Amino acid sequence: MNYAYPMDETWSTQEIIDVVNFFSLIEQAYEKKVRRTDLLHLYRRFKEIVPSKSREKQLFEEFKRSSGYSSYHVVKKARESEEALITMA
Repeated sequence: MNYAYPMDETWSTQEIIDVVNFFSLIEQAYEKKVRRTDLLHLYRRFKEIVPSKSREKQLFEEFKRSSGYSSYHVVKKARESEEALITMA
């Protein structure tokens, strides 16, 4: 992992931890498998921290440029799937 997670200097320490955990699950969805419920739970928390759709898109794009992983596609797959585990492999 040679990339950084997107951050906002206005977030609290707990918010930073929660956002990093969310992006970490996105990463794991590409490299392994993640539990769908965990991913959706952390996405809901992410949306509490980042309610703006435009800001969400900016952060997703920053992460994609840095890592090559599409947060949008992982979240979309998790929302549409009935599977317990999500993988992008």
